[in-house]
Amino acid sequence: MSAARNSETGDEIRTELPEDLTEVSDFFRAIGKQIKLLRERAGLTQKELAQRVGYGEELIRSVERGVRTPQPELLVALDKELNAGGLLAIQRDDVMKARAKARVRHPAWFRGYAGLEPVAVEIHEFSTLLIPGLLQTEAHARALFGMRQPLLTEEVIEERVAVRLERQEILTRWPRAIFSWVIEESVLQRPLGGWEVHEEQLRRLLEVGGMRGMAIHIMPTARADHPALGGPFTLITPKGRPQNGYIEAQQSSRLITGQEEVRIMNARYGALRGQSLDVRESLALIEKMLGER
Repeated sequence: MSAARNSETGDEIRTELPEDLTEVSDFFRAIGKQIKLLRERAGLTQKELAQRVGYGEELIRSVERGVRTPQPELLVALDKELNAGGLLAIQRDDVMKARAKARVRHPAWFRGYAGLEPVAVEIHEFSTLLIPGLLQTEAHARALFGMRQPLLTEEVIEERVAVRLERQEILTRWPRAIFSWVIEESVLQRPLGGWEVHEEQLRRLLEVGGMRGMAIHIMPTARADHPALGGPFTLITPKGRPQNGYIEAQQSSRLITGQEEVRIMNARYGALRGQSLDVRESLALIEKMLGER
């Protein structure tokens, strides 16, 4: 990992180094293959199995492909539903150990921020070019990593998709953190990955935006004033610690701890939310985009 300190602020600046790939991905893929085999022997589709165990079809699909961590409670439910005789349930402890290892699979420049995310009580993000990682579908994330230059290997793409989906578990845990996102309208107008991928992504935004405690705001392109043209940023508050700022660009990042700079970022974010569409207006705009196709 390459890390340096800003001489004026003391903030940590990180640049990318090759990440360490572990056996974790192979382990999750092996469990996924077992689940798929048991499901097919039971004569069930992914949708039917998802309905029986009370989870989403996308989750079952992702777990079978090994790109999402099979949660211990899911393994127990699947073991019972598929009559696995303990084959799946017995792997709960190993899954928890693998999850701990998985947390180091982020690119080096992102790990400082990634370590704060699981313990955050508030996350507020302004996005100018991309759908925020916590809101991305599996297909959207895979498309992004697949088009990156220089090209990533298939192994690294699958690794990073898995880690990105792993991060999204904080959206469903309880007690839930406070989340908000301000997304530039232009981000929603670019169909990265093709229309089918983009349509699924827009529907995902509607799904998350309709959840209690989630606030998605769209910043209209037609606004004559804009308080944050300096680029995207995130405000994150770890439990029991002061709020931090975070910015990244071109595989380098900066975790901001200086409270005066964090205060200024807060003021900018507040102005952004004030000039953006409110939550209902934002979701209505997304629905309008879907209807116009």
